Amino acid sequence: MPTGAGKSLCYQIPALMMDGITLVISPLISLMKDQVSNLNQVGILAAFINSSLTASQYYRVLELARAGKYPIIYVAPERLMSEDFLKFALDAQVKISMVAVDEAHCVSQWGQDFRPSYLKIVDFINRLPVRPVVSAFTATATAEVRDDIMDILMLRDPTVMTTGFNRPNLYFSVQTPKDRYAAMVNFLERHRGESGIVYCLTRKVVEEVCGQLIKDGFLATRYHAGLGDEERRNNQEDFIFDRAQIMVGTNAFGMGIDKSNVRFVVHYNMPKNMESYYQEAGRAGRDGEPAECILLYGGQDVVTNQFFIDNNQDNEALDSMTREIVMERDRERLRKMTFTASQTSA
Repeated sequence: MPTGAGKSLCYQIPALMMDGITLVISPLISLMKDQVSNLNQVGILAAFINSSLTASQYYRVLELARAGKYPIIYVAPERLMSEDFLKFALDAQVKISMVAVDEAHCVSQWGQDFRPSYLKIVDFINRLPVRPVVSAFTATATAEVRDDIMDILMLRDPTVMTTGFNRPNLYFSVQTPKDRYAAMVNFLERHRGESGIVYCLTRKVVEEVCGQLIKDGFLATRYHAGLGDEERRNNQEDFIFDRAQIMVGTNAFGMGIDKSNVRFVVHYNMPKNMESYYQEAGRAGRDGEPAECILLYGGQDVVTNQFFIDNNQDNEALDSMTREIVMERDRERLRKMTFTASQTSA
């Protein structure tokens, strides 16, 4: 189901109807915090378990979970097979009724955001004394990735739902400006007072673009993996609550962020593949109102993306043959993205 179509409701509502705990496997800290905050605001007790918690906070969450306080717990895949978490999950007091895998394309080696840590999910499920309901959700999955998800998670006779990807309220365009920053500012001037996201390929470009936008009088903030947890959290909240109207970030920002009034998404650089582009651009117009998705394409973007593919540390967990296959698939996705951008640019 596309971004903003309500995938989270598909596991949150069943979680409230079931007798026990639903574990939601989620890849990003920002996604977990946003989802848990939204649930708590509507009176549903939920918690998350990831590296942002102190040891005392972590054990407190497990203690309250054992006491039945949380029907929904978001957990990072890296935590599943840890000794403390396994001890919790196997406790006779704890009933895990469902495991929901969010951003499920991450489980597939052919998915655009493959994460080896997602392969631990099925090992965790197999350790449980009673197999829970297992569900998987994503906004971007080819037929091959869907099959991979079903096989790797060992889904049993699953119900498969695939909705359309067309969102008629979104306007897409590609530009190849000589001065990328000037073209973006010209666009932003026409959207003064509106909320939007600017995606950049690298942390360095995020810093440069955000700094210049602030100098030029825009209410902008930044988000990338090089910032501390507290600053990322504060900057994200500033954007969500409209204290900052423009978020400048890498692809580390936005997965699972529920902000309805994003009127534009500008890709300052070309993403690595069509799936990433669709997912990131799809964060605009979640309220159904018209929104613009602009891609500013330049040849250097291809070189940068190729560098990322050749130096992807996530692939280090794979054997050499599989690693080469995954890299070639990534290169082919990049070629398709480049062809689309170059052929549709104005």
